[in-house]
Amino acid sequence: MPVRKVKPTSPGRRKMSFADFSGLTKKRPERALSKGKKRISGRNSAGRIAIRHRGGGHKRLHRMVDFRRIGKENVPGKVFSIEYDPNRTAYIMLIHYADGDKRYHIAAEGVVAGDTVVSGERTKVKPGNRMQLQHIPTGYKIYDVEINLGRGGEVVRSAGTSATLVGFDKDFAIIQFPSNEVRRVRKNCSATIGTVCNSEHSLVRIGKAGRKRWMGRRPQVLGKSMNAVDHPHGGGEGHSPIGSKKGPRTPWGKRALGVKTRKKNKASSKLIMRKRSRKGRKK
Repeated sequence: MPVRKVKPTSPGRRKMSFADFSGLTKKRPERALSKGKKRISGRNSAGRIAIRHRGGGHKRLHRMVDFRRIGKENVPGKVFSIEYDPNRTAYIMLIHYADGDKRYHIAAEGVVAGDTVVSGERTKVKPGNRMQLQHIPTGYKIYDVEINLGRGGEVVRSAGTSATLVGFDKDFAIIQFPSNEVRRVRKNCSATIGTVCNSEHSLVRIGKAGRKRWMGRRPQVLGKSMNAVDHPHGGGEGHSPIGSKKGPRTPWGKRALGVKTRKKNKASSKLIMRKRSRKGRKK
C-alpha cells in the first residue's frame, strides 16, 4: 500500500506522511476476537518504571492473533478481511474457516479478501499457507517462523520482513533471518509462506512530536543536557563533551552503545551458524 503525503499546512505536516489504508477492507475488529488492553506505561508488577519514556497514547483494543493455528490442520479458511492492528506494524487478516471458526493471522503480502489459506504438515506452496519447514522448497521466503516446537510463530513478524530457507542439515532447517543471522531450526517447526505485508511502513515519516505521544511515547532528553546528579554525561557549560574516555554510559553508569547483551552460555547459541550483521553498531 502506498504512502500518502499531505499538504504542508503547518511545520509539523510539512514532512509528514501516512500509510494509505485503501487496501483495508474492514474498520472495526471482530468483537469475539478483541478485548480491552490495559496500558502499563512501562511499569513492572511493583508499579515502578522499568522502561523509560512510556505513557499516554490513544486507547487500543487487543486483537487476539493466532500464531499457532492449532486444530486447523488441513481446514481451508477464506480471507474475509484485511484489517489494521494498532499493536503491530503489520496488518492482520480475518480468516473464516470451513468449520465455522474465525481467527486472526498476520497478513502476507499479496493476499486479498476472498483468497483461501490452509495450514497443515504439508500444503500447497502459496503466500499465506503455513506448513512444516521440511516440506518448503529451499530459497522460498517465509515469515512468522516457529523457533521452539509447539510455541507458534515467534520471529519475523514485523511489516515487510521475511526470512529465507537456505537448506537442510539432518534434522534441522537452515534459515537466514532479516538480520543476516543464519540459524538452524528443527525442520518439523512451522512457518508461513511469503512476506509480511505493509512493506511501506518504513517509509512513513512521523512529522511531529505530538504524533509520537499518540503512540504512547514520551519525550527523550540527551544525557549531556541533564545535571551531573541525573546522568554521567550531565553537568558542564552548555552541551559539553561527555567526559568519559571509556565511551558513553547509561544513566546508571554502565557501558552503552555496542556492548553485547546476549548471554554467553545461552543454550540456543550452538544453533547459530553465522551471527547477525554488526552493520551500524560499534565494533
